Amino acid sequence: MTTPDHQSPLPDTSRPEARDRIYRSPAGIAGGVLLLLIVGWLGIDALFSGHGRTPWLALAGLILVVPVVTAFTLRPAVYANEDRLRVRNPLRVIVLPWSKVASLRSHYSNEVVDASGTKYQLWALPVSLRARKKAARQLSRAEANRGGGRRPSPGRASAFGLGAATDAPVRPETDRIMDELRQLAETRAAAEGSQGEVTVRWAYELMGPALAGLVLLTILLAVG
Repeated sequence: MTTPDHQSPLPDTSRPEARDRIYRSPAGIAGGVLLLLIVGWLGIDALFSGHGRTPWLALAGLILVVPVVTAFTLRPAVYANEDRLRVRNPLRVIVLPWSKVASLRSHYSNEVVDASGTKYQLWALPVSLRARKKAARQLSRAEANRGGGRRPSPGRASAFGLGAATDAPVRPETDRIMDELRQLAETRAAAEGSQGEVTVRWAYELMGPALAGLVLLTILLAVG
């Protein structure tokens, strides 16, 4: 009778890689694209049509402004899967395993708080106070209609994309996203794949060019 040779265990590939849910601000992206188009148009025109120091000033301005605009408009995003929350802010990327997420707060801004009490703002999920006030007004009208025994007319309900039998207010998009993230944090905090430490990485790929542009612009202005 023979015994099988001892072999090193193979890696567990039965668990598929978790896919990210990606959350971004459409308004921020649209504003960033518009700003970059304007800056690019003005900068390139001054670069090729300017005289004297103007092309150099335009070059320094482009090197400074393009990374800054990109960082604060196009870059912010929130990635969430079953294992962790990854927050890509203008100048940092923060990765938080769900076990390290203490809370997700919504007030004048949306933010995540880790187990040590450190707060990180979610730039990609801006709070819309206007949308919250609109939702509050819809809720007040819905409660008033229920209290008075009234229902919205079919024509008015269909105009807002609602069925005739419902008058439920529409919650702001970022508030619904925060609810999804809270549910993930609650259900996945104890999971084996959600363990680990919080990591923070600075966006040197944007900070470096912006700093170089600032230095060049300062030198050009200083020498007159």
